[in-house]
Amino acid sequence: MKWDELFNIVKDLEIGHSYKIYEENGFLIKIIRPIRDFKGYDIKKNFQIFIKEGEREFRPNHLRVFIDLNLRIRCRPDLKEELLIAFDNIFYKNDPIIEIEKLSKEKFEHCLNPITSTAILSQLFIMEQEYNYHKESMFEPPTLFYQGWIRQFLDSTKEIDNLCMSVCRFQPPAVKYTRLDNKRHKAFIYKKPPLWYLE
Repeated sequence: MKWDELFNIVKDLEIGHSYKIYEENGFLIKIIRPIRDFKGYDIKKNFQIFIKEGEREFRPNHLRVFIDLNLRIRCRPDLKEELLIAFDNIFYKNDPIIEIEKLSKEKFEHCLNPITSTAILSQLFIMEQEYNYHKESMFEPPTLFYQGWIRQFLDSTKEIDNLCMSVCRFQPPAVKYTRLDNKRHKAFIYKKPPLWYLE
């Protein structure tokens, strides 16, 4: 879905209502504007992401995307650059279905979700942070915290449990994955080549 289209859906969603974002082979992603007022969130802006898979319905978090991508890169290291470019372009507000189209034809022995669903979840998490997050951040845009971890989970040789522990402790991603995109960092530049953070 295009960024502006998704933004309008999120903005116009009424309290207590839901909207189906995507469905593929029994795997459904939807958003809900909850009735309950959560502390620190604007009830008129807050929305929650849900997955329904068969009879199971649950709220995913960022780790689901990070782990899914790390599993994919472990079984298909030859696709690292393609995955990084696709998910960077989603971060830069391109349509995830278009960005992931070629990769959706590839075979991955290990993953958590269909890859198109992972791409759509990533767009939703970025939207969730951009639309809802109003706290002070060391990143500008604040969504760069999330995207830095996407890059690190796809590029790092660290073990997945160590990476997950760092995220759960709210540690920022390594500076190399964010500095040129971060307007709060002295190295920030507007024009940069793709995959500038790879050594």
